[in-house]
Amino acid sequence: MTGDGRRRDGERIRREVLGDEHVSRSLARAGEFSRVMQDFVTEHCWGAIWSREGLGRRERSLINLGILTALNRSQELRVHVRGAIRNGCTPAEIQEVLLQTAIYCGVPAAIEAFRAAEAVLEEMEQDEASSLGAAVAGSGEETP
Repeated sequence: MTGDGRRRDGERIRREVLGDEHVSRSLARAGEFSRVMQDFVTEHCWGAIWSREGLGRRERSLINLGILTALNRSQELRVHVRGAIRNGCTPAEIQEVLLQTAIYCGVPAAIEAFRAAEAVLEEMEQDEASSLGAAVAGSGEETP
């Protein structure tokens, strides 16, 4: 596949996993200096690796959560917790991955990852409740 094909596939996969809003925001925030990094990530991370058939998106998401915990990259972990849920991972599966990192990566890294993941899961729950309430309000039905 050519670089243009990888970039095109990479952007599509990136948007499917992380959501249009996140990807658009990341691309819009990139300045002249950092734009090259966004292009690199889109083509190589998402276009060359996430597009491979050897693992499914659920498995790739769970692996990323473990790696990001080991590297103590809580901001990226938050992004990938959302992606993991979008890819069909359950909160219980995310919890198990993070618990396993406590043994292999260290308790402090795992504690930070649990904090970040829990905050994201709570935000997602609140967003879902707000969306449900808005949908019910728009339908004229009473909310419970």
